[in-house]
Amino acid sequence: MRRNFGAVVVGSFLIAGGAFSLSAQTEQQWKAHDRSRPAPAAVDPGAPGTENSPGRAPEDAIVLFDGKDLSKWAHKDGSAAKWKVSDGYFQVVPKTGDIFTRQPFGDMQLHVEFAEPSPPVGEDQDRGNSGIIIMGLYEIQVLDSYKSRTYSDGQAGAVYGQYPPQVNASRPPGQWQMYDIVFHAPRFDGGGKLTRPAHVTVLHNGVLVQDHVEIHGPTATGEPYKAHGEKLPLELQDHNHPVRYRNIWVRALTTTE
Repeated sequence: MRRNFGAVVVGSFLIAGGAFSLSAQTEQQWKAHDRSRPAPAAVDPGAPGTENSPGRAPEDAIVLFDGKDLSKWAHKDGSAAKWKVSDGYFQVVPKTGDIFTRQPFGDMQLHVEFAEPSPPVGEDQDRGNSGIIIMGLYEIQVLDSYKSRTYSDGQAGAVYGQYPPQVNASRPPGQWQMYDIVFHAPRFDGGGKLTRPAHVTVLHNGVLVQDHVEIHGPTATGEPYKAHGEKLPLELQDHNHPVRYRNIWVRALTTTE
């Protein structure tokens, strides 16, 4: 009796699972393993960077800094970026102001490499401070957090003011570090109501530090979301520290709602 009952339960589970699977398949345009389904585009994936080389962006990426000039960046007033370009990198020139991409972005994969000043100067938030501010609203903190303590949601790898990183994966100042960021922008309806908050995933030096976390609104103010465009410029922060950047590229993401 117990054996038959078990068989019925298992059978029901399999039937239910099969029905669910078939239903899911019939709701899709393509059947499983359909050989007529279009193949993904083949792209050259580029090459990883090293301490002495910035590497190479994927073939389908938009390169925002090619090691030569800041023509794809500007200050808020539209004037040419005044940060210093040298030897394949560019460096914050304190008190010149943040710089913004001339092109707006929404959902994206973003790669940024940065190096903190060496020898280190200052402590806490006054130590190699900058920031990657996605859409000019949602900041991933850049800071020298190698053997340096600050508030947890303000250290390197944090979604500023909202989420500390899962671990501190910082390298010593002077060494090149990497952020790989997957960002999904918020959505608003025609009346300006939030229909989907922003989400972000961050890898710091190859280590997952933010796992598809939900951003609660603009990170600088702590205020609720206000409706904005689906695409806005990317911003790098001048926080009066000579942080260096190189090998910045973006891949626009196509997502389904």
